[in-house]
Amino acid sequence: MKPYVEMTKEELQELRKELSAQYKEFQGRDLKLDMSRGKPSAEQLDISMGMMDVLSSSDDLTCDDGTDCRNYGVLDGIKEAKELLADMMEVAPDHIIIYGNSSLNVMYDTVSRSMTHGVMGSTPWCKLDKVKFLCPVPGYDRHFSITEYFGIEMVNVPMTSTGPDMDLVEQLVASDDTIKGIWCVPKYSNPQGISYSDETVRRFARLKPAASDFRIYWDNAYTIHHLYDNDQDHLIEILAECKRAGNPDMVYKFASTSKVSFPGSGIAAIAASENNLTDIMKQLKIQTIGHDKVNQLRHVRFFKDIHGMVEHMRKHADIMRPKFEAVIETLEKELGGLEVGEWTSPKGGYFISFDSLDGCAKTIVAKCKKAGLIMTGAGATYPYGKDPHDNNIRIAPSYPTLPDLKQAMELFALCVKLVSIDHILAEKA
Repeated sequence: MKPYVEMTKEELQELRKELSAQYKEFQGRDLKLDMSRGKPSAEQLDISMGMMDVLSSSDDLTCDDGTDCRNYGVLDGIKEAKELLADMMEVAPDHIIIYGNSSLNVMYDTVSRSMTHGVMGSTPWCKLDKVKFLCPVPGYDRHFSITEYFGIEMVNVPMTSTGPDMDLVEQLVASDDTIKGIWCVPKYSNPQGISYSDETVRRFARLKPAASDFRIYWDNAYTIHHLYDNDQDHLIEILAECKRAGNPDMVYKFASTSKVSFPGSGIAAIAASENNLTDIMKQLKIQTIGHDKVNQLRHVRFFKDIHGMVEHMRKHADIMRPKFEAVIETLEKELGGLEVGEWTSPKGGYFISFDSLDGCAKTIVAKCKKAGLIMTGAGATYPYGKDPHDNNIRIAPSYPTLPDLKQAMELFALCVKLVSIDHILAEKA
């Protein structure tokens, strides 16, 4: 079929009748499909169930250094867990702190601490007239929710195929001392699945911020979340690059096992310079007696080492890969050549980004919902929920079963067609 924009008004109207009949048929199915969040499926959760058996009441819960994991203490995490997460994050064990189950919690705490107590002795952000964050867009809605919650002004920075627009990042960071941070998902980004190029990472490390308390919030959430064994994206390690560039304190690196083991019962970590970790520990000593060391030990006993973790992620990939491929195949089959949308084809991560015709995303998502398919709200991938082009939609393939996902994508493509036709007809009127 030729592109919709090349079709006559009469052709579009006739096609719309056919598609509307298909849409009514979908509505009659009483579907309840959910692609709203990047939640692991039950099948993915099942592959970690062995973790429940590695510890029992008869087991020795003592670490190699004699730490009794049942008791208080060891604020920065047990040695074995630090070694495991350090390998996953590609840093030295003495450069990380192990937290509880959520890296989002760690990021929230990091912003909160900066608001109330500043960064390594700097003026607390709450005492400043204005605080800004750079936000690569489209991006992760929960990042934006944190900065919005604290009243931090968010500045959009366009994403490119190699990462954020670094010309703009360099210019803004160097010229404005109210810019205190930038959110980054550097590997298999949310939602586009883009991995930052070597040059992009090096340019980040060489930034010359006007603010001494500027920090890169490097959320490497999908660091080992590949879809393929022989076709993977690789990322330069940012802490080492910052140190090499003479900016050792400029980055906070976050990760967790949320989409490796159990999302609700994983372990999270922050990696940073010695100066940053010393600053963070001042708060932790007040905030907690220590995080869940039994759970840390459980992860170590289950995975054993990074090789065990990599093998475990292959099982995740075997579940995720057919879902990603089903999404791409449906989009290519149903929308290819129509010129009503573009989409990414990531090699890992949890999302596929879809760009509709400008002004159509909210209507597409609403139309999907009326037929029983819940998707991430249009606009969620932009600060304040305001997509200036109203064209970006995040597709989350992980949670539905494969048959449900295929049905959901057929419905999604149908809604894209109908809304696009209405949009083009309105322009031709």
